[in-house]
Amino acid sequence: MKAVVIHATGGPEQLVVADLPDPAPGAGEVVIDIAYAGCNWADTQVRQGIYPHPMVYPMVLGFEVSGTVAKLGAGVTDVKVGDRVATFPEKGGGYAEKCVAGAAGLIKLPDGLPLDIGAAFPIQALTAYHMLFTIHGRLKPGDTVLVNAIGGGVGLMVTQLAVHAGFRVIGTTGTAGKEKRALAYGAARVVNTATEDFEKAVLDFTEGRGVDLAIDSYGATMLDRTFGVVRMLGHVISIGEAEGQPFKNIRERILPRSQTFTRLHLGHVDKSSPEWEAGVALCLRGLTEGWLKVPIEGVFPLAQAAEMHRRLEGRHVAGKLLLKAG
Repeated sequence: MKAVVIHATGGPEQLVVADLPDPAPGAGEVVIDIAYAGCNWADTQVRQGIYPHPMVYPMVLGFEVSGTVAKLGAGVTDVKVGDRVATFPEKGGGYAEKCVAGAAGLIKLPDGLPLDIGAAFPIQALTAYHMLFTIHGRLKPGDTVLVNAIGGGVGLMVTQLAVHAGFRVIGTTGTAGKEKRALAYGAARVVNTATEDFEKAVLDFTEGRGVDLAIDSYGATMLDRTFGVVRMLGHVISIGEAEGQPFKNIRERILPRSQTFTRLHLGHVDKSSPEWEAGVALCLRGLTEGWLKVPIEGVFPLAQAAEMHRRLEGRHVAGKLLLKAG
């Protein structure tokens, strides 16, 4: 099979197409003939060697795929060869024509859902779901959610799921123009951090109270400042470090307002749990009913994986980039 291999960490030029043996499934696993692989910010971090969870190199990137089941490993009974599925192989393998994935957590795609959408939604939509409803779980209609980097893939998913649940959404972006889609999806306010004081804007928006939940994918100074706009007993969730690692002052930041703090990795959600099943069900329902949208900004062949990374790192993407295996 063809696959995009990274032999050593570094820039996009490290992504090289190579011929590899077809994978074989182990017990509890399946082989998927990949249609599309989703491109996520985590891919760029793994490529650079700064992802917070350890990886072994050389490796095939890609933690989110759609396709059809090609082979079943021992003990797999919940799916059959030919089923259309989406999943995220936690150790990578998605930038290829085939990959192995655990049968637990496979998402069977409805017949009417295209495979490109199938690869574009799982990580970002389910991350958004579990931040809003599993980790926090106490939001009620009318409560306010702050979404830093609201124009990115996770930010747009959080916006849509939050608005559908009746929450108010205020977001931030550092790039002019990336506010448009978030506002179209129901965000009440988007602050351009390049021209506005986001702390003042958020506190003005909440009449000084602060937001109930803040979601941050920047880290570093942006996360540090976010604690100042979250209410007493409010919650802060970190899901990324685009600006840099969080400062080592979390205790000091949460003490003044008795806030709570979570660093989420979607792989830690039990895929056999009712919470996981509820998230998958709601997201698939939203996609089929049309109120949950996944804007696809570009589709690249395997040979252009490096260009896909460059496009994502340019910070102008307000949607999803995909790698097409076939």
